[in-house]
Amino acid sequence: MSTHDMSAYDDLPLPRTDLALSAMRLARDIEHPAIFNHSMRTYLFGRSIGEQQGLRPDLDYDDELLFLGCVLHDAGLSDQGDGEQRFDVDGADLAARFLGEQGVSPERIEVVWDAIALHLCHEIALRKRPEIALVTAGAGFDLSADGPYTLPAGYADRVHAALPRLHAAAVLFDAVVGQALTKPHKAPPYTLPGEFLRQHTGRDWPTWRQLMDLPAGWHDYDGYRPAR
Repeated sequence: MSTHDMSAYDDLPLPRTDLALSAMRLARDIEHPAIFNHSMRTYLFGRSIGEQQGLRPDLDYDDELLFLGCVLHDAGLSDQGDGEQRFDVDGADLAARFLGEQGVSPERIEVVWDAIALHLCHEIALRKRPEIALVTAGAGFDLSADGPYTLPAGYADRVHAALPRLHAAAVLFDAVVGQALTKPHKAPPYTLPGEFLRQHTGRDWPTWRQLMDLPAGWHDYDGYRPAR
């Protein structure tokens, strides 16, 4: 992505480093436009949430790392990112490979990997360093605008003018389900992808006892009587 390609975002506080531009180009090229726009908004909303927490870019956290985690956090929903794991872990692995090819240090890659792999684990991610926590906070805010934070007046309008929603929530749901219909192991029971698949198919989830009895056959429930 060239500087000219960035002109649509001139009014937005995005990092302009070579690495950030390369990551943006990758995400734009491999992702559905709605998912790309969601990923960009994740950064913009996450950064704003950080400011409301008193966190200053490049003083209290590494702004480039936050951007990389945000812009690549749903890369696992692309054809190139579709592996054999849940999409969040597949996306983290794709990001790590890309950043390694760019010469990024293992320590910095690990932060981005954690940010992407943990972004569905809300309670855990929010207790991590800002480069990780703000990915989850920004992604969640973009989809539900839920939580204790509010955006500055007119900010959402500016962001949406440059990065329209394009039915983001619906596209994300269909992308997760589409992968899971082909590879059900990517959506195990009691996970968010698993719940999306259950809602789409109407299938019942196995009970805890069924999950425990079927694979190993340890018979933990045979003769068991719960304490009273």
